[in-house]
Amino acid sequence: MEINKKADGSNLEIALSGRLDTTTAPEFEKSLKESINGVTDLTINFEGLDYISSAGLRVLLSAQKMMNASGGKMKVIGANDIVKEIFDVTGFSDILTIE
Repeated sequence: MEINKKADGSNLEIALSGRLDTTTAPEFEKSLKESINGVTDLTINFEGLDYISSAGLRVLLSAQKMMNASGGKMKVIGANDIVKEIFDVTGFSDILTIE
């Protein structure tokens, strides 16, 4: 998995490519926690993401909780049909803002 971050003031976009699974989720979580302080608008770009596992979903849920606690907003963009179906089946479509 590859992680690319673009910060602009209190806005942060994190673009992921590859697979977000048990092996790569800890790396994503660490990168997210290092970057999230002071962020009020978090965008997670899944354009290059092929697959997400339950470990990846856990990190997304954690990120959403952190943003809610700080009064910030989070959205997921660019998810492919496979990832969107995983969001639908798991109920994450109701929890996350997905564009």
